[in-house]
Amino acid sequence: MKAAVFMEPGKMEAHEVEKPQIEKPSDALIKIVRACVCGSDLWWYRGISKRDTNVTVGHEAIGVVEEVGSEVTDIKVGDFVVAPFTHGCGHCAACLAGFDGDCLNPVSGTRGGYQAEYLRYTNANWGLVKIPGQPKDYSDEQLNSLLTLSDVMATGYHAAATAEVKKGDTVVVMGDGAVGLCGVIAAKLRGAKRIIAMSRHEDRQKLALEFGATDIVPERGDEAVKHVMELTGTGADAVLECVGMEQSVDTAVKVGRPGAIVGRVGIPQKAEMNTNNLFFRNIGLRGGIAAVITYDKEILLDAVLNNKINPGKVFTKRFDLDHIEDAYEAMDKRTAIKSLLVISEG
Repeated sequence: MKAAVFMEPGKMEAHEVEKPQIEKPSDALIKIVRACVCGSDLWWYRGISKRDTNVTVGHEAIGVVEEVGSEVTDIKVGDFVVAPFTHGCGHCAACLAGFDGDCLNPVSGTRGGYQAEYLRYTNANWGLVKIPGQPKDYSDEQLNSLLTLSDVMATGYHAAATAEVKKGDTVVVMGDGAVGLCGVIAAKLRGAKRIIAMSRHEDRQKLALEFGATDIVPERGDEAVKHVMELTGTGADAVLECVGMEQSVDTAVKVGRPGAIVGRVGIPQKAEMNTNNLFFRNIGLRGGIAAVITYDKEILLDAVLNNKINPGKVFTKRFDLDHIEDAYEAMDKRTAIKSLLVISEG
């Protein structure tokens, strides 16, 4: 089969590799319909974080089940599914509490390879999210929105959920990438009255406003804090931190009112952080790896199917596997908000 392979920082290639097989009774084999490039992929693509070279990559996809292991009873051959990057088992304490991103029964060797024609997915019985019908039943736009449920929309929602966004809140969203933009969608879905998007890029500002943002703050650092305070008077009720850099976390803490909660989903890029500001202003800090399966099953799949949300608009350029380097380069150079990979028709 054909798959995207990370060769070295700044270099992606499409290679013919061995097609995955069922290895465990909990596995499913999926024929990928669509996949995509994640902002977190850029950390190792840029050489900022380390990753083994000459390996298959990717963690977001939708597809059709081709084969299942003997323990997989709720998912059938032929099912159209979201393949979340979380592989929750569904019965451990974390999954039962709604934190499948921290499943206590992880299976090694199953955390990548989604940017390919086929994918082996373990803990498939509960982890895969069934989509009604088949790919041909959906428009191009709907397929894109369904694809976001494998990670980016659920991650944006996780920021809003952990920040405890509720009806009538004023919310600040840090980050104008696909996760931040989905955070805007999530804040509106949860009833926020005012949503302030922090963005310096015109195309992302427009999409944030389309998704429900009421205000745009283009500044960074202390200037951004000043602007938010001018808009709100007291600061935000909730802050969604969707970047992970030291400055964005610092700003997120400063733009919240006393008692606000910061929902943090940006992958941390520095181990050390001064938490004294949290203490002296009673700011809460929560977040982490998104509970993708839980959110998809409880709210997000229905929201997409009922056209309440259309997060697929974050895909602004499309590619096939033969142009995988172009897909990464487009995101690296910010000519695409998020790169879509069209793999098959299903």
